[in-house]
Amino acid sequence: MSRNKLLLVLLGSSLLAGCAADYLHNYDTMTLASGDSQKANQLLQTVDPYNPASNNTKIEGDGARSVGIVQKYKLPPVGSAAPATNMTVNVGPSGATGPAN
Repeated sequence: MSRNKLLLVLLGSSLLAGCAADYLHNYDTMTLASGDSQKANQLLQTVDPYNPASNNTKIEGDGARSVGIVQKYKLPPVGSAAPATNMTVNVGPSGATGPAN
């Protein structure tokens, strides 16, 4: 019978400890958002907080011109070869002097 009582006490104490864990999440420190109450209230009372230009659904632009610009960046220009570089890369041990092991 004492084993059952011990299990009951352990179960009860674990349930009570689970309720106390929420209390540990309350801190007495300042947060990054503290002090913004005036700005929050101001935004709540604003009639239309959006930019007036955001209601413009007519987007100025030419589709053919946009396609040409995208293709210009995707494809290399016609008739151009790869750019020549004045770079020499030496790979391997021939003629290389390095630190002695």
